Amino acid sequence: PQRTYMLCTTAQEPAPPMQQTQVNDGETQEGSHCRPLGCIWPPFPKWRVTAQHAGSDISEQLFRFLFLPSSSRTYRVLLGKYNLKATEQGSIAVSPEKIIVHEGWNSNRVSNGNDIALIKLSQSVARSNQIQPACLPAANSLLASGVVCYVTGWGRLQTNGALPDILQQGPLVVVDYATCSLPVWWGSTVKTTMVCAGGDGLISSCNGDSGGPLNCRGADGRWEVHGVVSFGSSLGCNYYRKPSVFTRVSAFNNWIATVMANN
Repeated sequence: PQRTYMLCTTAQEPAPPMQQTQVNDGETQEGSHCRPLGCIWPPFPKWRVTAQHAGSDISEQLFRFLFLPSSSRTYRVLLGKYNLKATEQGSIAVSPEKIIVHEGWNSNRVSNGNDIALIKLSQSVARSNQIQPACLPAANSLLASGVVCYVTGWGRLQTNGALPDILQQGPLVVVDYATCSLPVWWGSTVKTTMVCAGGDGLISSCNGDSGGPLNCRGADGRWEVHGVVSFGSSLGCNYYRKPSVFTRVSAFNNWIATVMANN
């Protein structure tokens, strides 16, 4: 039978990679909980998108796994997960058969990009009410500035803050490359193979969200995984003009197809 694949990223968190926290009038407020079966997420059936660096990967209808390749560790992928502390009907755990890291990834140079990997599961996974697919975007497609997408994860609720048990979600406004690459934003650190979203100082992703999806609704109404949480600012989560930076999935469609065909 055909195996399920997942897409991931590879970076080591050089700084807090982001999450859903709001800051108003000096007070920090927790981002919104996802509603069970009501959130918007990433790909599932044959591939999954995530960051491969130290962090967690969250995917469609609540999937999470801890990921940092090591021969001394045992990994598992949880699908259909919402509350990490609860036993939930419809949630399953699957072992990876293979983890394939992008050949251009360099853990010492996160800003070079290629922060992406694929995970092949050891068994097929059926769709259910709790586990549903999201789509890959068209190859080389770019998000327009101002488009609102959603990041999801179990990352910290604020810089150095607590880790939630309930899956969180936060809306992020896309910042185009021309703006994000300005010196007062990310400058030359950000590349054209990345997506910037957020930077308003109010909502972002944070440590522990790495590898999670940035989902955007397409013109046909389907949700597409346009980004995978890669890195954020060492100044902290929710830092003004330091938006969350994602691996741009549409820049890697050919690589994804090649890896799938060869594995």
